[in-house]
Amino acid sequence: MRGTLTRIASFAYAGLIYGFIFLPVAVLVLFSFQDGRLPVPPFNGFSLQWYEAVFADRKLMAALFNSFVVAIISSLIACLLGFLAAYALARYKLPGSVLQRGLLIAPMTVSYLIIALGLLTVLNTFGIKLSLWTVGIGHVVINLPLCFAIIYSSMGDHHINIERAARDLGASDVKVMALITAPMLMPSLLAAFFLSVTFSWDEFIIAFLLSRFDVTLPVEIWSLLRSGLNPKTNAIGSLVFLVSVAVLAVLELTLFGRTKKS
Repeated sequence: MRGTLTRIASFAYAGLIYGFIFLPVAVLVLFSFQDGRLPVPPFNGFSLQWYEAVFADRKLMAALFNSFVVAIISSLIACLLGFLAAYALARYKLPGSVLQRGLLIAPMTVSYLIIALGLLTVLNTFGIKLSLWTVGIGHVVINLPLCFAIIYSSMGDHHINIERAARDLGASDVKVMALITAPMLMPSLLAAFFLSVTFSWDEFIIAFLLSRFDVTLPVEIWSLLRSGLNPKTNAIGSLVFLVSVAVLAVLELTLFGRTKKS
């Protein structure tokens, strides 16, 4: 009897947790098909008019493309710099390595607003015009500590012997990093990359303060919401969610699934 009650309580608790997480997404997707002017109850029936409006909106599609470009490029740079920093601090005895690790992770504890204002001051001081490039710089700043923390935590001592064997066979340090260490850390590198893409894709404060005419998707959605509720925001949100789920499913079935079996 006690075991049955425990299972029921566990299923109920899990249902509440998943409901709390996915209910907003379900409502977002449902009302993206709303056959009406407002994405609010009651649900008036299914319609694809708002998805058609999204693809016909040049500003929204341009912002979507801008977000994609900024997220991919800034995440690649953040992962590369995070990997190099993690390799240096994990494999070499550098002066003040503990302090250096603390300084690299420190931006994770700072508000995005403070980072954005600081970057805005620096850019204005050097006369650098605001653009998508400055947004990308800001996203590298906030994602580099995350990439470093993920990659550094995966660089175990069991990799050292393999790297030493490669050096004994004549491989240079660059080849060891590129052909030995990086492939062994590929799951961590991909995890850091896709988390960076997610954070860059959703980030608003830095993108708002460091952009001018070319804006990212969150900034464009904010401008749409200034005029009131708009079903197009639900439609574009549903499309982004669908793409994210599809990418996650492909990675789970291919790369991460293969890693678990090995």
